[in-house]
Amino acid sequence: MSTTTASTDLTSKLQKVISVLEQRFLEREELIRLLLLGIASGENVLMVGPPGTAKSGLAHTVAQLFGGGGRFFDYLLTRFTTPDEMFGPVSLQQLKQDEFVRRTEGYLPSAEFAFLDEIFKANSAILNALLSILNERVFFNGREKQQVPLVFLMAASNELPEENEQLAALYDRFLFRYEVSYMKTIASYERMFDTPKEPVPALLSVRDLKDIQRRAEGVELSEAIIYMLFQLKTVMEEKEYVVSDRRWKKIGNVWRTSAALNGRTSVSVWDTVYTPHMLWDFPEDLSPLKELFDGVFQEALKREMERELPLGQYDQVLRKWLEREDELHSFQFKREVGANVPKETAERLRRALDESRAELEETARALAKRLTAWQLREQKLDDWIRSQNVLILHADTYAAKFTRLRIQGERILQQLQGLYRTLNDKDIPGFTYDYTL
Repeated sequence: MSTTTASTDLTSKLQKVISVLEQRFLEREELIRLLLLGIASGENVLMVGPPGTAKSGLAHTVAQLFGGGGRFFDYLLTRFTTPDEMFGPVSLQQLKQDEFVRRTEGYLPSAEFAFLDEIFKANSAILNALLSILNERVFFNGREKQQVPLVFLMAASNELPEENEQLAALYDRFLFRYEVSYMKTIASYERMFDTPKEPVPALLSVRDLKDIQRRAEGVELSEAIIYMLFQLKTVMEEKEYVVSDRRWKKIGNVWRTSAALNGRTSVSVWDTVYTPHMLWDFPEDLSPLKELFDGVFQEALKREMERELPLGQYDQVLRKWLEREDELHSFQFKREVGANVPKETAERLRRALDESRAELEETARALAKRLTAWQLREQKLDDWIRSQNVLILHADTYAAKFTRLRIQGERILQQLQGLYRTLNDKDIPGFTYDYTL
């Protein structure tokens, strides 16, 4: 099967999965997409919020999507949870032979999918083993290093961890973080009593994940995308938000996974849309971090769309002649009033005027043509945006970013027309552009 065909097939599966989950878990559209991206990336997801918000139910249902409900480990931790409860009891037979080995079948080290509630209640007796499972998918069972088949771990907590070095290390193992709240709309409460009750079908497989992760390894992080990542890091640090290098590397790998999910061989700006949920340490930081990210995203989108709407190129022409506006306009005025201008200077400025006339005309016409084509794209922009990332939500939000690019282009066009009019005392011949669309 070709990469394109495999990607199309997986896209279709993901669309079905999203539909199945959204029918059962109301007002969880963004969380559902984050979970799917986390699963595909092999990253753990933490949900922070009150009890009774369907966190455990969502984790169980996700496991069923893989036909893996039988290898699901679900546990509510307390400060008194023992290693036996999490990792399995010590084998008495092995103990008689002076071997400290746990019988892990049916416990976390043998699970493919897991949900750990109140994870920050974990005590020091289990933290080290939990950290190695979360980060390396390894459990040290006696003297043996046991590979853990864990595909995905989802955890929840009513509160963030206290000031504790070990708990801080545990918190850092969760790249994706999401604040969950109770439903807010009356429509959701109306639908709540009629959500499907039957088990979900097995729409995905572990093989799908392995294939995506294999393809993600070959996805390119272009210079432009690395610049975007560094620009985001810089603006965050200016506001005193600090993210470790390890976390930035993981974020880049998630972007690669998103590109693989969408059939690309290099990361696009559209693969970065869920980045804010990988940046915050406190839920209240999400909103300002989204603002910072939006600014960086807008600039990156502008650079990525430069081929179709090269605003930088048109703005460069504009700036070139704006710098000479006073000089050329003064020359025009002197010619009109018959003022004396040295012959060599007059010839040089006349050539410059002719050059400016031709270049401003050509640039304005080229830009107007591009903007008209852009307006046509905007009519079907939501569908195009959704085609760029199967997990994208609220395509209309991103459509507004395209509109901003068009408005920037129209401002440049207006300045080109105004400058032409100033230098030539007339409009560009035969030129029209409808600014009202």
